[in-house]
Amino acid sequence: MKVCLAGAGAFGTKHLDSIAKIDGVEAVSLVGRDLDKTREVAKRYGISHVTTDLAESLARPDIDAVILCTPTQLHAAQVKACLLAGKHVQVEIPMADSTADAEELVRLQKQTGLVAMAGHTRRFNPSHQWIRNRILAGELKIQQMDVQTYFFRRSNMNAAGGPRTWTDHLLWHHACHTVDLFQYQTGETAAHAHALQGPMHPELGIAMDMAIQMKVPSGVICTLSLSFNNDGPIGTFFRYICDNGTYIASYDDLFDGKGNKIDVSKVDVSMNGIELQDREFFAAIREGREPNSSFAKVLPAYQTLGRLELALAESD
Repeated sequence: MKVCLAGAGAFGTKHLDSIAKIDGVEAVSLVGRDLDKTREVAKRYGISHVTTDLAESLARPDIDAVILCTPTQLHAAQVKACLLAGKHVQVEIPMADSTADAEELVRLQKQTGLVAMAGHTRRFNPSHQWIRNRILAGELKIQQMDVQTYFFRRSNMNAAGGPRTWTDHLLWHHACHTVDLFQYQTGETAAHAHALQGPMHPELGIAMDMAIQMKVPSGVICTLSLSFNNDGPIGTFFRYICDNGTYIASYDDLFDGKGNKIDVSKVDVSMNGIELQDREFFAAIREGREPNSSFAKVLPAYQTLGRLELALAESD
């Protein structure tokens, strides 16, 4: 299977590392904004074709699938271009930054019949898989999820410490992870969703702090705190308060409520959530099936995000 990767930045290289570990899959085309920098990345990974134009890669008949790690604001249009070109597509979170665009992409996927998957990595992290397996086995029931998503990003920098050409967003990017995970783990869509945000950054034009509350019909609640102002440990930390224990998930690692590490190494074939996400994408293509985190399966998260966006507008 031959793959094009668009977005040769900090996150794109994580996918290239994962592709290198998956048999029968080869990255053959790399799309980036800066041609010289993109060539440097392509050389490291042995990728022969380099371009700054996604359309050039989509025109290649040998490419079966595309992974998009591009700026959020480009996702919806680029996904549409991939599907219309007959390519299977995985797009990093979020698949779109509006509910209307997300719903349109679901319609287009159904029309084309191609595999279309959003990069909701939390569904694949071994830590969250361990929780889900116990829920499905009837061994756990969530009472509350308490989540902190904290970064120190007062200037427009990416995960590798380099300057960004686009602006990140707490709601449509970072909250998207938790909104989807909460609804995925509970198996329900939020019946109540409320949000508040702090002052806008004078230059970036985005809220630097945000608080979100959700409740599903069964009564389970979620509290999410997000900040770009946190000068301390960064990342996202999930506390599952359950009827049978408390568990804290940090990406691929899991601890109980007393800080004891839980062995999740046997949950899946890898301890790397990005690799597991990519394995699911390529397996779904090979097997002709709908993947976990398909556009249709994650759409409820984007519909809830739309409601939260309205709540923020009303609160301001």
